[in-house]
Amino acid sequence: MVEVSIEGTNAVFTVQGWDKLWALRSRLEIPLAHIYDIHTDASPKMGWFQGLKVLGTDFPNVFRAGTFYQDGGWVFWDVRHTDKVIVVQLHDERFQKLVIEVADPAAEVQRLKQAIVTERGRNRAEFTAEV
Repeated sequence: MVEVSIEGTNAVFTVQGWDKLWALRSRLEIPLAHIYDIHTDASPKMGWFQGLKVLGTDFPNVFRAGTFYQDGGWVFWDVRHTDKVIVVQLHDERFQKLVIEVADPAAEVQRLKQAIVTERGRNRAEFTAEV
């Protein structure tokens, strides 16, 4: 499972418990400006031949954690319970998306979207002040 927090202008994704070992990563810090979409996904692609594992652990249709090459780009996974998955679409980052399990998917999606709207409003205000 991943815990999501907002620190300034960044979204911080902290891998919890034993998942750190399986994912070979404990934390991802992504600028809010690099997130272009967030949504829940109750049926992520976790089956056989749905991505090439590069670093991490994969038990098809059961558990997936780590770095995978999938759909033409790098994807970070940490999923055990598919009913608690959110997908964070990124640009200008190493990963094209994060597919992660969180405690409350609907709440996390809403909170991240609100943080992005707030950050974009702040950036517009700074741009207008500079002009």
